[in-house]
Amino acid sequence: MNVDQILSLKGRNVVSIEAGSSLGDAARLLSERRIGAVVVVDDRQPVAGILSERDIVKAVAAHGAQALDQPVSRFMTGQVVTCTGHSSINELMELMTQQKFRHVPVIEGAQLVGIISIGDVVKQRVEEIEAESQAIKEYIATA
Repeated sequence: MNVDQILSLKGRNVVSIEAGSSLGDAARLLSERRIGAVVVVDDRQPVAGILSERDIVKAVAAHGAQALDQPVSRFMTGQVVTCTGHSSINELMELMTQQKFRHVPVIEGAQLVGIISIGDVVKQRVEEIEAESQAIKEYIATA
């Protein structure tokens, strides 16, 4: 199983925000869409950064409510790890575990084509394990 297969099931929609938007706007966007991270975009590159719920909590804890009026670019993670559609789920699980992040933008040919969350990866692995379990049960029943 690879990233393309997950995206074909879940969709390729990516919620993004401009780097100059306020942190408060980003928080509202995350809440409205019920998501954990938003891709930050600008005119120069497909992914300028990523902003997660954790980033917002850290910003407010460090700077108080005034942080919500500051631009997203001040608090986003600028060095974003990305993957391609050909990346395997096992590679992604290892990467997310080692680097301790939960969202990975998918880039193909300098274009943002999707985003994969740890929830997407776990869901896929559970479905694979359940299918394997069912196949073993069927094999045993016919033996």
